[in-house]
Amino acid sequence: MPEPLESDRYAALRLENQLCFPLYAASREVIRQYRPHLDALDLTYTQYITMMVLWAEREISVKLLGQRLYLDSGTLTPLLKSLEAKGYVTRTRSESDERVVLVRLTDAGLSLQEKALSVPAGMRSCVRLTDDEAATLYKLLYKLLTGEKGI
Repeated sequence: MPEPLESDRYAALRLENQLCFPLYAASREVIRQYRPHLDALDLTYTQYITMMVLWAEREISVKLLGQRLYLDSGTLTPLLKSLEAKGYVTRTRSESDERVVLVRLTDAGLSLQEKALSVPAGMRSCVRLTDDEAATLYKLLYKLLTGEKGI
């Protein structure tokens, strides 16, 4: 039987002292809250955030898309294949550089944007934060993602 944890020596190993755990759990909960909204669009959360980038950009390289979404190519490739199979995007090689794969929004993908308009409002009602708290959290999370020193 292991010895009881010494309070000071092992405090850093306690779940309640880990910043990563509430981030992980909150992320899972928010994505779970998205599910009913996204099921109506037949999209997963990662497909949805991909479509958000494409609705804004219309066309983007796979490399830049991965950077914007913090996704590696091993995750992005099957995701894009799925969106392509649904008719929302096309993937083609750049004419100027064959190493570059471009993702383009199709007309069907563009029309999905109209159906998605209700998702942010639906999600806002699930997040129990004031507007100021949400703005602060947003800034802090992007600070973590980008490694910036200040907000």
